[in-house]
Amino acid sequence: MDLSDLVIFRAVVEAGGITRAAERLHRVQSNITTRIRQLEEKLGVALFIREGKRLHLSPAGQTLLAYSERLLALADEAREAVQDGKPRGPFVLGAMESTSAVRLPGPLSDFVRQYPEVKLALKTGNPQQLAFGVLAGNMDAALVTGAIADGPFEREPIYSEDLVIVASAGHPAITSGAAEGLAPPRAIVAFEPGCPHRARLEQWYAGKNSMPVQTIEITSYHAMLGCVVVGMGISLVPLSVLATFPERARLSVHALPPGSDCAQTDLIWRKGAMSPKIRALIQVLKPPA
Repeated sequence: MDLSDLVIFRAVVEAGGITRAAERLHRVQSNITTRIRQLEEKLGVALFIREGKRLHLSPAGQTLLAYSERLLALADEAREAVQDGKPRGPFVLGAMESTSAVRLPGPLSDFVRQYPEVKLALKTGNPQQLAFGVLAGNMDAALVTGAIADGPFEREPIYSEDLVIVASAGHPAITSGAAEGLAPPRAIVAFEPGCPHRARLEQWYAGKNSMPVQTIEITSYHAMLGCVVVGMGISLVPLSVLATFPERARLSVHALPPGSDCAQTDLIWRKGAMSPKIRALIQVLKPPA
């Protein structure tokens, strides 16, 4: 069913007949008559009860009129939304778990308040999952850390995260000492493969020829830090995460060497897909100084 069919149908109803509808739409009467008959054939019902030259809506026509009003109003709304550049409609944002928990509650609260016509949804995952989600069209944009190919994406730097190794309180110094031969930890506590912080910690130990004996995979930072507190292993986390952990005093914090101690978080979106919603989000995440 073409929207133009519904425009003609509604005009016939509002004008009270073919002749006046043709005048209103600046068309010849035969064209209006043909379009109405074609619409009836498509639907397989009579939309009008014909009494000579007079037309009355049939029950099916009354039903269609109600839907026509809704569909044409929605089309007008969509046209206005596309043309005015105002952020509105569904918006799916992806982010890593640490970013979602620590960095986003305040800015996203501001975003929802400033743009009430945007229906915001948040999904979490590792950077590879998030990048795939953007390319697949399941997310409009995502906040990612680590090496993501530039080719398919546009990006905007958002955060620089300080990274630290954490262990239980009283744990011997980890990052000081000889460049090689560092005693491996009993275990590292980390997210599933694909987490850039896990990869960084594993690479750091591999560079010292000292790979961990075991990896314990956890699905949240607070659970991860809880495991570290009781001595199950060590972990690498953004420093900002520690501020949200109530048992912070029961952890020891170990600095990484310069160059390994920070990670850039970028907002990425599909190349050529910049939208008013993404532009508005950037303004909220990076307010003017």
